Amino acid sequence: MAAVLHDRDSVEAHVTDTLNAGAGLCHEPAVRFTIGRSRQSVDWLVSQGMAFDLRDDQPDTEFREFHLTMEGGHSHRRVIHAADQTGLAIAEVLANRAEQASNITLLTDLCLVDVIKSEGRVCGAHLLNTETRRVETLSANAVVLATGGASKAYRYTTNPDGASGDGIAVAWRAGCRVANLEFNQFHPTCLYHPRTRSFLVTEALRGEGATLHLEDGERFMPHFDPRAELAPRDIVARAIDHEMKRLGADCVYLDISHRPASFITRHFPQAHERCLALGIDITTERIPVVPAAHYTCGGVVVNQHGATDIPGLYVVGESACTGLHGANRMASNSLLECFVYAQSAAEHIATSLSNPISGSAATPRAWDDSRVRDSDEKVVIQHNWQELRRLMWDYVGIVRTTRRLEYAAARVALLQQEVSRYYGRFQITRPLLEMRNLTQVSQLMVSCASGRNESRGLHFNSDYPDTLPDARDSVLIPLNFDPTLALDGPVDQLPEYR
Repeated sequence: MAAVLHDRDSVEAHVTDTLNAGAGLCHEPAVRFTIGRSRQSVDWLVSQGMAFDLRDDQPDTEFREFHLTMEGGHSHRRVIHAADQTGLAIAEVLANRAEQASNITLLTDLCLVDVIKSEGRVCGAHLLNTETRRVETLSANAVVLATGGASKAYRYTTNPDGASGDGIAVAWRAGCRVANLEFNQFHPTCLYHPRTRSFLVTEALRGEGATLHLEDGERFMPHFDPRAELAPRDIVARAIDHEMKRLGADCVYLDISHRPASFITRHFPQAHERCLALGIDITTERIPVVPAAHYTCGGVVVNQHGATDIPGLYVVGESACTGLHGANRMASNSLLECFVYAQSAAEHIATSLSNPISGSAATPRAWDDSRVRDSDEKVVIQHNWQELRRLMWDYVGIVRTTRRLEYAAARVALLQQEVSRYYGRFQITRPLLEMRNLTQVSQLMVSCASGRNESRGLHFNSDYPDTLPDARDSVLIPLNFDPTLALDGPVDQLPEYR
């Protein structure tokens, strides 16, 4: 998690690095809003019980400093962490806090179907109970979607199975604008091994000196960028993709073995243990790696409160397009964004709830499944899932062309029709919901990519290799968009941040 935590660092330096990584599409007010609250977010996490790693070269006192590491695109060591499992550690701490809170009710085994609108605002949601297989209707004065990105649209990804674009698709169907979905970040180093998948080899390894090599041992990143392995992720991922295609190689290799074994096992225990279980000792051997879909930089258009075009609906995290990431997310800015915007959304919701909705608008309609039946053709979903992920990887991947995007658009449209017919006939299931959402978000990704006739940040089209002088967001507007209720009216750009 990136934050300004050292006297040698500054908010201004972090802002500059983020703007540079974003390739002209970051919204500077959003960048300053987020980074200016980085120390506050870290302090809050620590107050909740989060134990970030401390420097081990200082006396064991209460004044020990955090251990900060370097990652791609950063000009200073500013990445705070808990070994190499920071996200997991934060999730466990906050889940425990939520379970202990008397004013929080946790509902499990539920999948979001859609939000419900009444009189122009959100009043609740339909949720599939995966145990009873029934759809439940819940009313709410506010709904926050924090469902992650859509990297499961791709054949190779570092993400868990739930990253199927649910929040983005639900918000789009409800009438929210989306933006910049062509900017899919491919993490350069996902472990390549036949017995594992979706294991991200942390970028902090490169921050601590790991280098990338071809099969014959040649180090290649200095040929592509003066920052070598610490160049932004889009540059490193394209370099690896180029070398693999040039050589017909299945992977490249990441090497940290020149560092002391005690250093590696202390700072990267998860990577060491995971690789060791597969017969790879990273203290003495190279790690086979490939790029993989990692982060969805675009998403639902929101303001600094996380509010969308629909009153009562908020989006936080990877599902949102805040303006922070621009055309390329800088490493470890995403966790920071989550906490800054979650706090801002909570404050805005608390203010809004002083005037809760009432009357007919407060009573969401019940779910009607009286005309559907159980499916006896579940193989259709599995087939379409595999086809979608393969075509997105091949045609909307790290390097794109206009013709590939045209083919992808046509095939995704057919898949959407098939899924829509299936959805209308059969009882819904979690795989069906995820497939429905993933085809929708894939269509939005292809639309954004097709409309950008340049190469910028994470979007590289070999038919348009140059970058245009004017940076513009790719904003898509749904047919049911209501300009009278929207954040900033019927504009073709993201809203100004105030």
